[in-house]
Formats: sequence, C-alpha cells, structure tokens
Amino acid sequence: MRSLSPRKAALLVVALVLFAAAWIFLDVPPLAVLREWAEQTGPWFPVIFWLLYVLITQFPIPRTIMTISAGVLFGSALGVLIAITATTVAAVISLVIVRYLLRDWIAPRLTHPAVETINRRLEARGWLAVASLRMVAFVPFSVMNYASALTRVRVLPFTLATFVGSLPGTIVVVLFGDTLTGQANPVIVACTAALTVVGLLGVLLDARLPAPVSEVKPGG
Repeated sequence: MRSLSPRKAALLVVALVLFAAAWIFLDVPPLAVLREWAEQTGPWFPVIFWLLYVLITQFPIPRTIMTISAGVLFGSALGVLIAITATTVAAVISLVIVRYLLRDWIAPRLTHPAVETINRRLEARGWLAVASLRMVAFVPFSVMNYASALTRVRVLPFTLATFVGSLPGTIVVVLFGDTLTGQANPVIVACTAALTVVGLLGVLLDARLPAPVSEVKPGG
C-alpha cells in the first residue's frame, strides 16, 4: 500500500469494501423475480437487465446464470445481443479497474522469467490466448478478467477476443435456456465440451508459437 499514491490507495480501499459487500449481499435474482421486474418496468427492463448483468459479472459469480436468464426472458436474438454485449463491457470494466488499482503495485513483484514470457505473449498476441480461454467452460469469467488486468495484454485485443471467444458459448446457452427445468440438455453438454476442446487447442497453439522477442528501445 505504501507504494501506491494516496488517491489509488483510497480508491483501492473503497473498491475492496464494495467488493466484499457485494460478495456477501449480491446474488443473481431468481427467474421469478426477474419476470416480476419485467412486468413492473416494461420496455426499460432490457436496459435494467443489461446493467444488472454487467454489475453481477464484475464478481466471481457464474455468468451462465445470467446468460440463461437472458434467453428465457428475451428470446434468442435479443437474448444473445444483451448477453454478449454485457459480457464484453463487463470484462473491459474489470480489466480497466483492476489494472488501474493494482498492476503498478503487483508488476514489480512479478520478476520470474516465466511471468515475463507470458506477458510478452499476451502483449503481442493476447487475442489468441484470451479468445481460446473464453471458450473453455471451466475458466471463471471474472477471475480471467482480473488475471488479464495484471498482464500487459492491450485493451482493444482483449475486448475483441472476449467478444469473439465468448460468442459461441453465449449463443449455445441462450438458445437452450430451457435447462432451467433442471434437466441437463445433451446438446448443451456436447457444445460446451466441443468449445472447451477448441479453446484448449487454441491455448496449446499459442504455447507452441515462439515467444515474441522484447524490443530494445533507443536509450533503454
């Protein structure tokens, strides 16, 4: 904390308090509650749901619950649009906030050569690693946002890769929102497994490609 500016230190404390409070009290509303909100707010409900989606996915809460709800409440086309745009915006917000508050403090402590190699990979072609990992079902959405924020992956490639990598899984989950019945739809299971395999292949491909060579800046 001493290495942070007073402003960043204060913002970090506020962020940690809000995070802890949200972790304790915030939860995904049941579908019945969401339907009630839809009746009460009318045409504004898609906007309210989108904002709630962005807010909830800032925390380590499974994104799938909100995505399924989007499909059930709004249908295929609008459900996919709401879910994928909210997913992408939420990821960017998490990246920017965590990077601003923590990276300058953590970066000097990450001195292992392997960390530098990962950083160079993400900085040069972070889109491949991010897009691939977004397809892997067991990689937590929010945790990946936090981890990416501590690397040098650039915001624009991260944003595009999140959109592209999250889109197939989002479409699958929205289209088969009927899994709320409690019966695991075999099509969803098969599609999720296929996306996971594709994502892992992308990660392996990125690992096999040579790490970019650090450029030496003039006077550096």
